[in-house]
Amino acid sequence: MFLGEYKHSLDAKGRMSVPVKFRSDLGSSAIVTRGLDSCLFLYPKGEWEVMANKLASLPITNPNARAFARMMLSGAMEVEIDKQGRALLPSYLREYAGIKNESVVAGVFNRVEIWEPQAWEKYSKAAEENSEKNAEGLGEWGI
Repeated sequence: MFLGEYKHSLDAKGRMSVPVKFRSDLGSSAIVTRGLDSCLFLYPKGEWEVMANKLASLPITNPNARAFARMMLSGAMEVEIDKQGRALLPSYLREYAGIKNESVVAGVFNRVEIWEPQAWEKYSKAAEENSEKNAEGLGEWGI
């Protein structure tokens, strides 16, 4: 389970240090892809297989389903986590998320999200300001 928020710098090659607490659950490689809200999603291989199978089962006749599956699947790349705990984020994914020299790494239960720091700050502030309103609708999902 991934929990917590961490700030990390990227080196000149675009490598990001994976938080120590996340390394054992990710193993020696993981899958990184375009996420929602202009962040990146980083999945352990097993969790990615579950997600990819769900995406593959979406109805091909639905244009929204096709677009979402394409965004997630075509952007996916396996990344190796080296002995120093670094993962090279592909340049096209860094560009998608606006990540340059620094990142915020957030644990979100079964995945890790990687954010450009100002985008994370803006998103977090808005989510906090709307937390009561957002919580009201969660009853529909049994929370």
